[in-house]
Amino acid sequence: MTIAQHQQKAEQLLRAAGILPVVTVHTLDEARKVSAALLKGGLPAIELTLRTPVAMEALAMLKKELPDIVIGAGTVLTVEQMEQSIAAGADFLVTPGTPAEMADALAKAPIPVVPGAATPTELLSLMARGFRVCKLFPASAVGGLAMLKGLAGPLSDLKICPTGGITEDNAADYLSQPNVVCIGGSWMVPKNWIEAGEWDKVTASSAKAAAIVAEVRGA
Repeated sequence: MTIAQHQQKAEQLLRAAGILPVVTVHTLDEARKVSAALLKGGLPAIELTLRTPVAMEALAMLKKELPDIVIGAGTVLTVEQMEQSIAAGADFLVTPGTPAEMADALAKAPIPVVPGAATPTELLSLMARGFRVCKLFPASAVGGLAMLKGLAGPLSDLKICPTGGITEDNAADYLSQPNVVCIGGSWMVPKNWIEAGEWDKVTASSAKAAAIVAEVRGA
């Protein structure tokens, strides 16, 4: 597949998700239970961050045990992590930022990629490589809704997944922007709920998030 085809697939995956939970786990059991709770609440895709030693093993396990959930490997920082994530079965890749060497490698990846950027210049650099679906991070810190509205004119072909500082309270405002394909957030998977095993709270918060998507997009 060409990068254009992979980017089309990335847009389809993110649009179907609407809200992408950004999940960090420290054990395989946490990974298994939090993913099941999210799926039960109506969120069919997750970004599993590679911030803990167990993350890669958890990714491979979830792809085998929960085939109904779409899993993106998040916080991909190196080409090695990119290759490991692909080997583990990731459905797509997400980066917080994308230096030139990473961008070149990601452009050749055999699965969809959502590369991260924080400025118009970084986004233009990614677009020059063929990317049309990008992550804006950290969204609220770099201008939030005002930034997205500002980008919509000059970068009209770009679809964006803003992540960072988005909450249940402002999720609908972000999702309502025409250039936003999906939003990323962790409010439905806070660290204290995961550590305490409060999976019912994760499911309830996920159901609210899914309802926001349905209301905004008329699903």
